[in-house]
Amino acid sequence: MNMLVSTQWLADHLEEVVLLDASYHLGDTGRDAKAEYAAGHIPGARFVGFDTIADTDSPLDNTAPRADAFAARMGELGVGDDSTVVIYDDSALHSAARLWFLFRLFGKDVHVLDGGLAKWKAEGRAETQEVPSPASATFTPRANASLLRDKPAMLANVESRAEQVVDARGAARFTGEGEEIRAGQPAGHIPGARNLPIGMLFEEDGTMKGAAGIEAEFIGAGLDLSRPVVTSCGSGVTAAVLSLALARIGKDSALYDGSWSEWAADPETPKATGAA
Repeated sequence: MNMLVSTQWLADHLEEVVLLDASYHLGDTGRDAKAEYAAGHIPGARFVGFDTIADTDSPLDNTAPRADAFAARMGELGVGDDSTVVIYDDSALHSAARLWFLFRLFGKDVHVLDGGLAKWKAEGRAETQEVPSPASATFTPRANASLLRDKPAMLANVESRAEQVVDARGAARFTGEGEEIRAGQPAGHIPGARNLPIGMLFEEDGTMKGAAGIEAEFIGAGLDLSRPVVTSCGSGVTAAVLSLALARIGKDSALYDGSWSEWAADPETPKATGAA
């Protein structure tokens, strides 16, 4: 089965999967993902909550959790080692990709609903307010640290340029022409990074572009797909969208989990402005 599944596929297999709502919104949107889930969701979906899949000891938003903490939360949601998992969201951030990445980080292949809840609803498919009570399960994490990059690795890469960096934030934040969303932080980007806002990877109906379209966007952003790639963004959420798109075309990548929120907060890190 593809890493992306269609709404029709999900409708046909709804009773056979563990379905997770991984919606997440930035604070300035005024949206409450948990309240929206309570108002209506795909039957059988379990609400994840990004606060439950992040390292609570980190000063940064959305830092990858410890393996044992992630395993415990997935077990609470009824995700076992043999579960077929489908993730969806109803977010402009396409936040399901972040949970997809965490599963990948901890050794499990899962699937994302192409087009998310918006496409499901547009097609007039069933919704419910019923909250499931899943039986607990055992999820065994197998962490792959090679999928993450930290600030020391990224600092070294500024000098070596061994890995290409691609930033998922909007163009104005990347160039420094717009304000950074975290108060007091400078705008701009990691020197040498390229910019590919995530909206470029999706069709008008919210489904992800096909392989040819994805390749064209990365190449158009200045990436050489034969070389290593690290994805980045504001706090590691939309970077995972780039990682998902790259995986869809068979390209492995790593993710800078601290992303711009960590990089910008350090006055000693080099910063660039303007177009790539």
